[in-house]
Amino acid sequence: MTRSAAWTIVPPKTLERFHMNADTNTPFLKRLEATAAATEKLLLELLTDKPLENEIERPKRLLDAMRYGSLNGGKRLRPFLVVESAALFDVPKDAALLAGAALECIHCYSLIHDDLPAMDNSDLRRGRPTAHKAFDDATAILAGDALLTIAFDIITRDEIHKDANVRLLLTRALARPQASAAWPAARSWTSPAKAASATRCRRMSRSFSR
Repeated sequence: MTRSAAWTIVPPKTLERFHMNADTNTPFLKRLEATAAATEKLLLELLTDKPLENEIERPKRLLDAMRYGSLNGGKRLRPFLVVESAALFDVPKDAALLAGAALECIHCYSLIHDDLPAMDNSDLRRGRPTAHKAFDDATAILAGDALLTIAFDIITRDEIHKDANVRLLLTRALARPQASAAWPAARSWTSPAKAASATRCRRMSRSFSR
């Protein structure tokens, strides 16, 4: 994209501020690592065992699985992009980190569910057992569901923005891509090729069990 073409999308002053940020004394990788550490700390606080106001309880095994599937791994690139983009528009960093944490919860939920036996049937994720292997299928499913749900709890908090209309727009922006992301998977699993593959697997399984 040429500089003139970029200016039609982002105002020149914003682009200039972006370049200024990129040229600071803090290298890209250090900023990425700092945001990753801040996100990890925030997720740990959000996924505490202590119930919040109006919550009945937080089952320990479920929280353990949620933390297992979301902590100690990944570059946290999504929160990083949120924080860096928000800085261009003078959005407070704490609010940006919260929004980034909500996005990361959805990302981690998708990984947990993608690894399930009914989907990709993966045994390892980032070099360690997947959530359903470390716990069990039911706990992994519930952990993914809970991470998806808590993402919308996070994005609607007052700390994100004082204007409820802005929080509503953020919630909609967070929700729509998740529905769209399910369509390709649904098409894949209902395709004739996938069905034929599943049939072959069942036949092989029966032949080996004889």
